[in-house]
Amino acid sequence: MDMTTTYTLNNGYQIPVVGFGTIIPDGPATVTAVKDAIKSGYRLIDTAEIYGNEVSVGQGIREAMAENHLKREDILVSTKAWHSHRGYEQTLQAFNESLAKLGLDYVDIYLIHWPANAKWHEDWRQLNADTWRALEELYRAGKIKAIGVSNFLAHHLEALIADSDIKPMINQLEYHPGFAQTAAAEYAQSQDIQVEAWSPFGGPDSHVLQDETVNAIAAKHGKQPSQVVLRWLIQKQIVPLTKSTSPDHMRDNLTDFDFNLTPAEMKAIDEAPYSGGFQFDPDTARS
Repeated sequence: MDMTTTYTLNNGYQIPVVGFGTIIPDGPATVTAVKDAIKSGYRLIDTAEIYGNEVSVGQGIREAMAENHLKREDILVSTKAWHSHRGYEQTLQAFNESLAKLGLDYVDIYLIHWPANAKWHEDWRQLNADTWRALEELYRAGKIKAIGVSNFLAHHLEALIADSDIKPMINQLEYHPGFAQTAAAEYAQSQDIQVEAWSPFGGPDSHVLQDETVNAIAAKHGKQPSQVVLRWLIQKQIVPLTKSTSPDHMRDNLTDFDFNLTPAEMKAIDEAPYSGGFQFDPDTARS
C-alpha cells in the first residue's frame, strides 16, 4: 500500500486511501492549501456547501492541475448538500450551485451532509429518501461519479437503503481516537459502503494528538502522533480526510505506508479515552 493505492467503491469507482479536507476559510488560504495538497500528492479533495469555500477550492484545483500538468480525472473532488437544501428539487439546485462555484464539469463524489432525524422531522425518512432521489438522478446523468452520505448512523443508512434504488457508496463520519463511531462504521462496511473519517485528529480543541497511548506508540515507531492516528484509520480501511495549511505537515501525513501497527497497538488506540472533538449526535443535531 502507498499513495497510489485505491479502494474500489461498490459501483466500481476508485478513490484514494487518504484525502485532504478543506474546512478552511474562503480566500487565498484555501487556494494555497489546495494547491500545496495536490503538489504534495493528495488526489482526493473534500469540501462542502456549508464550508463556504467551494469557489476557492475550485480555483486551487484548477491552478494545481495547470502547474502540475494534471488532468481533471487525476483529481477527485467531493462536496456535500447542506440541511437547507434537503428535498428533491432543493438538492438539485444545491448541486448545480456547488458545481458552478467549483467551476467544474462534474463532481466525483456528492454527499448528503447530515441525515434528517426523528427529533426534528416527523417525515425524516421520506425527507432523506427525497434528497437521495436527486443524487440518484444526478448520478445516472453522469454529473457525479459516486454518491453517498455523511454522519449517517446505522439506522439512517438502513432506512435509506430500503427506500432507494442505489445503495450509498460512501459514509463520512467523525472518527478519531476517543470518538470512534464503531457501530456506524461497521454497519456501513458490512453493506460494502466505504467509510471516510472527517476530523481524524479530533478538531481544534481536542487533545487526540496529546494522548499518552498515541504518543507512546509514535515514539516506538519513530513517527509523529498524527501519523499513528492516520495509520490506525488506514488499517481499519477507513479513508482519513486530513487538514493542514502546512506543506510539511501535508507531506508528513502521506508517509503512513512504511510501518504497521500491531493488533495490540490497534486495540490500545481503540480504547483511548475521549479527548475532545465535535462529537455531534446525528439523532439529536438540529437540522
